[in-house]
Amino acid sequence: MAWLEYVLPLIFLFPMAAMASIVLALRSLHDARVHSPFNAPLHEPGQALRYRLDKAFSSLFLNGALGPIISLAPLVYGMGRMLFVEQQDWVEWALYGLLSTLLVLTFSLLLVRDYQRIRRLKLGLACELAVGQELERLVRPDAHPYYVFHDVPTDSFTIDHVVVTPNGVFVVETRARTLPIGTDGNELNTVAVERERLRFPHWQERRPLYKTRQGVSWLAHWLERRCGVAVPVRGVLVLPGWKIDNSEAAPDIMVVSGDTLAKQITELTPGPLNDAIHDKVINILLERAKLMELKHLSQPSV
Repeated sequence: MAWLEYVLPLIFLFPMAAMASIVLALRSLHDARVHSPFNAPLHEPGQALRYRLDKAFSSLFLNGALGPIISLAPLVYGMGRMLFVEQQDWVEWALYGLLSTLLVLTFSLLLVRDYQRIRRLKLGLACELAVGQELERLVRPDAHPYYVFHDVPTDSFTIDHVVVTPNGVFVVETRARTLPIGTDGNELNTVAVERERLRFPHWQERRPLYKTRQGVSWLAHWLERRCGVAVPVRGVLVLPGWKIDNSEAAPDIMVVSGDTLAKQITELTPGPLNDAIHDKVINILLERAKLMELKHLSQPSV
């Protein structure tokens, strides 16, 4: 039966089909959108461009991963044909080679298209963020007593957020943890805070509290060296989506769920800052942010 010569080589394509299925399944990691744990929509400057950028990266991942698999499929099929035919047809082999070449060219063009699209979207997102940052000064001008810094670099790690208020400086660290499911099918969403550890329903962690204290210690010493006086710094650890039991918590770190974080920070008073120190803290943090940005831009891209 001559038709078996064409059907049996398909066996060699099954492993490639399995790899392609895994790639398609992993694509969901790129397509998944980020949702707020506070039951509020996430809408920042350039949010639409962020979604388009996610889709562009998803397309780049898909074409980069599936391209080699699909391009090699004709050659793999042809090599399988060699085992089931007595005489080789070089014209048939030429067709397999031509098909693989065309597939390589097609996916190469798709990758170039994805690369150019991502570059355009990144530029557009940078412009959106820059304009949005300027517009934020309408509601948060430079003279406002509250100032927020994101991703503040230290000597060896990064602080998630630093908030400067008239009542002190806050180191805000965020940790995302998945809510476990109990035997009754309901979510277990209560975490007990102790002095040195967090007791989740099925596990315990010490590192989040340690990292928050480390950020507070570094920032307090760094600001004291730069300002010449002691600056009150308080640590805040945010666990979005969790109910917090602070009955055994230490007083130096405030652990919160984060849904009313802005209000809680305005009510805390680690220590008052006079106007001169308040403005100096903001200026030196701005200088450090600009210095680290210039350092980052001067590094060659890999």
